[in-house]
Parts: sequence; C-alpha cells; structure tokens
Amino acid sequence: MALKENKLEKSKENVLREEESLYQLDQVDRTILNEIQSHFPLKARPYREVAGRLGLSEKEVLSRVDRMVNGGIIRRIGANFNSRKLGFFSTLCAAKVPDQEIPGFIEAVNRYVGVTHNYERPGEYNIWFTFIAETAEQIDSTLEDIKQQTGIMDLINLPAEQIFKIQVDFEFADS
Repeated sequence: MALKENKLEKSKENVLREEESLYQLDQVDRTILNEIQSHFPLKARPYREVAGRLGLSEKEVLSRVDRMVNGGIIRRIGANFNSRKLGFFSTLCAAKVPDQEIPGFIEAVNRYVGVTHNYERPGEYNIWFTFIAETAEQIDSTLEDIKQQTGIMDLINLPAEQIFKIQVDFEFADS
C-alpha cells in the first residue's frame, strides 16, 4: 500500500492499495527474499554474492529479483538508516484529503526529498506520509508550505516520542 520511497510517484493511480498480487513465489524466490531483506551484501556485485550463498547463478538471482520487482513483490531495495543517530528529525503526518483532491495533494507532498513513504488509508485521515529533515523547524515549515500549496489545512504532525521497532523481517517459508 506504500508508494515508492523517495521521488515518489505523482498521481493517485500510483498509490498502491492492498491487493492480492498475481505473482506466485516459488521456494527459490522465497529463499532469495529471506537472504536479501537483511543480509544484502555491500559488494561491487552483490547479486553474485547472494547467488554464491544460495548455490544459484548470478543471472538467475538477477532475473528473479527483476521479476519480483516488476510483479510488485519487491517495492524497494536500499539501506535503512537510523535518522536520529545521523542527526535528523522525522515525523509521521496524517491529512484529511477529499477524494477528488488526492492526486494534487500527493503530487505536492511528493515534491519534497524528505518524504520517505506515502500511504492512502481508509478513514477520516486518509493520507499518511513520513518526512525527514535536518531540523524540526524545517519539518514544520514544509508542512505549512504543503498546506498553503494544497489548501488542505487538516494536516497533523505526529513526531515519534519513542521508537518501538526498527527492523521487520518476514520469513518466506514454503507455501
């Protein structure tokens, strides 16, 4: 249900909704997913490293990862950083956006480099996004800019007071 991370898509059509994927994972796909989600090698040819660990060819791993990306199974491959330890501030934001205004609102929000996730959810507050910046003031200023650009004034800033989870791994067992 999340949009691509950073440089997010620019229209409502690209807000991914919770749907069943038509892509069927086999055991090799599941093994690759188990390996790359938390053990992705920092090497010049990471897929060759993964292939070696799993007894596969680099070409097969690349082909399968490509199919899973194109099939919507893999949304993003990238590092996760602890923004607080790097001196950044982050927040979760929620907005009440009328359905007909969602595409324009998403386009405005997605213009900001600091937006890392953007979700459409059922409920009164129907658009949620996370934002990271160098200062809390920069976050406040950006949210005010978004309000002014979009006319959506019901936009709330929900900075984390305590972090409860920092990593989620999914075990892709046999189906």
